[in-house]
Amino acid sequence: MGDGVSIRVDTLRFADVAAGDDLPELRIPITPTLIISTAIATRDFQAVHHDKDHAIGLGSKDLFMNILSTNGLVGRYVTDWCGPEAEIRKVSIRLGVPNYPGDEMRLSGRVLSKGDPEADGSGAVEVEVVGRNQLGDHVTGTVVVRLP
Repeated sequence: MGDGVSIRVDTLRFADVAAGDDLPELRIPITPTLIISTAIATRDFQAVHHDKDHAIGLGSKDLFMNILSTNGLVGRYVTDWCGPEAEIRKVSIRLGVPNYPGDEMRLSGRVLSKGDPEADGSGAVEVEVVGRNQLGDHVTGTVVVRLP
C-alpha cells in the first residue's frame, strides 16, 4: 500500500513474544480508491462508501470507510507483524471517528497477554490494536492470534 512497512516473511514463535511487546506502527493513507474498492470488495454497496454527494447529503463531510474494510486492515496489521504461519482466531473491534479521504490511519499495537500452551495447547496471543487519524481513534480492539 505504499506505506513503507515490510511484511514479515518468517513467523514469530510463541516463545519469542512477551506481554507488553509493542508492534511497529503502520501508517495507511486513506484515499477514495481505498475506501471505495474495499467497500466493493466486502460487498458493502451502501452509497455513503462510494458516493461523496450522497454521504454529504446525509450529513457526513465526505464518503467514509466501512467497518469490514477497517476489520481487514486490523487483521493485515497483526498478520504483517507476526507472519504467514500465524492464525487469527478472534477479532473484536469498535469503531470511533470515521476514516475520510485525505486522512492517514496510524495503527499501533501491544501484546496484552499470552495463553498457556501447556494448559490449552493454543499458543494464543492477545494483541491490543488502536487505529488513529486526525480526528481521534478510528478503531480500537483486540486480536487473538495463534503462533506456532
